Amino acid sequence: MGANDAANVFGTAVGSRMVKFSTAAFICSIFVILGAVVGGAGAAAGLGELGAVNTIAGAFTAAFAAALTVFWMTKIGLPVSTTQAVVGAIIGWNQFSGSITDTDTLIKILGTWVACPILGAIFAAGLYLVVMAILARLRLHLLRLDLYTRAGLILAGAFGSYALGANNIGNVMGVFVSSSPFTNFNIGSVSISSVQQLFLMGGIAIAIGVYTYSKRVMMTVGNSLMPLSPVAAFVVVVAHSLVLYIFSSTGLESLLANAGLPTIPLIPVSSSQAVVGAVIGIGLLKGIKSARQIRWRVLLGIASGWVSTPIIAAIISLVMLFILQNVFNQPVYQSVEYQLSQTVLNKLEQVGIPTEPLQDISDRTISGGVNFRDEVRARMTLDKEQEKQLLYLAQIHLIYIDPFQIKNLNTSYLNSDQIRAIGRLSGRTFFHRWQLAEALAQESESWQFQPPITRYKDDNNKLQQQLNYVGDRFHAPLRMIN
Repeated sequence: MGANDAANVFGTAVGSRMVKFSTAAFICSIFVILGAVVGGAGAAAGLGELGAVNTIAGAFTAAFAAALTVFWMTKIGLPVSTTQAVVGAIIGWNQFSGSITDTDTLIKILGTWVACPILGAIFAAGLYLVVMAILARLRLHLLRLDLYTRAGLILAGAFGSYALGANNIGNVMGVFVSSSPFTNFNIGSVSISSVQQLFLMGGIAIAIGVYTYSKRVMMTVGNSLMPLSPVAAFVVVVAHSLVLYIFSSTGLESLLANAGLPTIPLIPVSSSQAVVGAVIGIGLLKGIKSARQIRWRVLLGIASGWVSTPIIAAIISLVMLFILQNVFNQPVYQSVEYQLSQTVLNKLEQVGIPTEPLQDISDRTISGGVNFRDEVRARMTLDKEQEKQLLYLAQIHLIYIDPFQIKNLNTSYLNSDQIRAIGRLSGRTFFHRWQLAEALAQESESWQFQPPITRYKDDNNKLQQQLNYVGDRFHAPLRMIN
């Protein structure tokens, strides 16, 4: 991603010869790591909803398939979308493992592929008008204007690199979140989560990519699509950065929610589409003469790369998963089991889902989300929310609260009241995650969710992550059921 998407941050600056490549690479590397570690959680969680890759081998294969696709596109000089490559690879893993692809999340992501270039064009056109009006009023000397423009490009590049790390780190490490090999640990009073450790590794990998292969793509974005003046290059970087920022900022989401306004989905978006849209927006704003300067053949090549990227990534992912599993005997996915036990049927009745049509498959253990969903659909019709709820309630995830493991819980990640609540469940076994959540909620208010409104989204997301941490920490092999 560093080789490809760094071009979207500093490509216009390097392409217009206002910033040296070495300077751009250094600044981009520092701020992309900061963005990944500090602000990467929001957008990465959105991508994780598309599919939860649940083994290290599967996560590696999906990530490698996406990386291989982007690497090949980058080698031929096309600024393709890393987001599209990752989405294609995850869908490939979902198909291979029999897991369900969340259509709502997929539609949301597809919507951003349309919105990104449009927003980039709108932001760039508006900013260009404002900047040109300010410059006309100030009437700066040419040398001073050159100095300010270079400084502006560096500052905008730093902001863009931070936004890139925060928004797109999910493309690099998002597939590893569900199967992270790391555990939370403390440095003094500071708690470093396993996700932050993943994102730090991803940020460093992006930085390496910036230094190694990004220069050629920078020149494609910065010079091949349309000749840009230094001021226009500055506007393109700022517009691109704003697009990435609004799709990754939890603070902006909370601000909009508190004001009663619609919120923006926090998911990784295509930085390539944003910057190309910004360049085209300036070209169209400046009239027919500038629009003719847009190299439409280059743009067509970039657009064709956007269309083909997810398809190529999905195919590569499927082929590599097959080889890894059948040739090298690696577990590329962990089979997810579902069962409609009497406990689950009772819970379904409580939430208003009829169970009579499901009686003939009760107590059967069905492997794979797609298989279980098809069995349910063959017997009854549910809306999307009911179907999601049924899948969640029926999924088996055996949990045994081992008394000897309670003392090893991360005391910086869980508060003392939460840990005491877990201690009171010592020795108990739960077959489903929701059973553990309900038991903990009965033991302590600190395990109770807030109302499901946007204002409490961050609090509820944090609590859900804590529940996932406890459920994974005390997860027992399925063979213990018998």
